[in-house]
Amino acid sequence: MSTKRQSRPSTQVPPWREVPVPALRQLPWPVVARSQQLAAGERFPPHAHAWNQLVFATDGVLQVSAAHARHVITPQQALWVPTGTLHHTGALGAAAFRNLYVADDAAPGMPDHCVVLEVSALLRELIVELDRTTADHDPDYYLTLCRLITTQLRRQPRHLLHLPWPQDARLQRWCQTLHDHPGDERDMAYWANRLGASTRTLARNFERETGMTLRAWRTRLRLLRAIEWLAQGRSPTVIAHELGYASASAFNYMFRVEMGISPLQWRRTR
Repeated sequence: MSTKRQSRPSTQVPPWREVPVPALRQLPWPVVARSQQLAAGERFPPHAHAWNQLVFATDGVLQVSAAHARHVITPQQALWVPTGTLHHTGALGAAAFRNLYVADDAAPGMPDHCVVLEVSALLRELIVELDRTTADHDPDYYLTLCRLITTQLRRQPRHLLHLPWPQDARLQRWCQTLHDHPGDERDMAYWANRLGASTRTLARNFERETGMTLRAWRTRLRLLRAIEWLAQGRSPTVIAHELGYASASAFNYMFRVEMGISPLQWRRTR
């Protein structure tokens, strides 16, 4: 897999504009659905809830930072965020989502850490139905939907496709630069000089804080940025260039190794 060195990364990330977190003091039902649209570049400030949350994109791509990791959520996925977890959600492009707020006692067996879930067609329709059902008008039906949803949540396949994020401030600045410009190919020696550490110390600290080598981390970063951009309709050729790959075939090879299918096949399945 080859990449090309770029002196001036071309990827541009719009500045984030924070929007207020909707106020909700308590959950009136075991599961509460909330719909919202986010314009490109909008995100919520870091916050936590006194209940669990399922972040589910119905259209567009969401980027969620939670529990020292970054997650990319497409319409066939959702992120389970346990009670009390500090997180914030944003949209690089216009996106629509339906959050589920889930009481602790309504979700036995769900993990106590963030996890990305695949969303089946059945679960998607149950979430949509809950969102358009007025609980006070038909409480028995609403509670039945709540029980079906929590049962389905436990049955969804899980995967660990996320990007670990370091806690060290210097490493955070470095990772943010690479995230914003994933085609940047400046090597470890350059960054060690910029960050005031030896290459050996920098590599050791990076692996200790992320659990990944820099090479593996960059591959995961490029994969997640590719998923974001594919969902926005960008062509694989353009994405390959933005990620710093020497050719579309090199990018396609990486994507197929990581995902088991080509970028175009992935987009067709979505």
